[in-house]
Amino acid sequence: MRVDELAPAPGATKAKKRVGRGIGGKGGKTAGRGGKGQHARNTVARGFEGGQTPLKQRVPKLKGFNNPFRVEYSPVNLDQLQTLDTKSIDPESLVAGGLVRKGTYVKILGRGELKAKLNVSAHAVSKAAESAITDAGGTVTIIPLPFKAEGRAGRPPVKGNQFTNR
Repeated sequence: MRVDELAPAPGATKAKKRVGRGIGGKGGKTAGRGGKGQHARNTVARGFEGGQTPLKQRVPKLKGFNNPFRVEYSPVNLDQLQTLDTKSIDPESLVAGGLVRKGTYVKILGRGELKAKLNVSAHAVSKAAESAITDAGGTVTIIPLPFKAEGRAGRPPVKGNQFTNR
């Protein structure tokens, strides 16, 4: 067998139906388009749904969802705490040490080993970090979030504008 002998199996291909070539056979006159009208004259735009809002306009442009009440923490790991000279760690000392920005919520995470005894105050602490700090002889104090105070809604204020999540 050679390349020039290759061909599809018999009956696998079918000739395209040629319409609009006279009355000698099927597909003459209106060529399968019926009588008069929009479809007979080939003026229907692709994706047109008869005046109904098309699917491409009904589907939202942007995918996903941004939670406006999300609480974002600045992560600090145990090995970063080792670099500070102080034994009492709080958000102010972390800002002074250049580990977090001022005004952010701090979460202590458990990467690295803790060799010294530290007294840590943060807004959130992972379980691994808490166990590592207490095993080293230190203490962990959770700073309550300001929006969780008594008389508050219990969640942070909304971030974004009136077009967020629309």
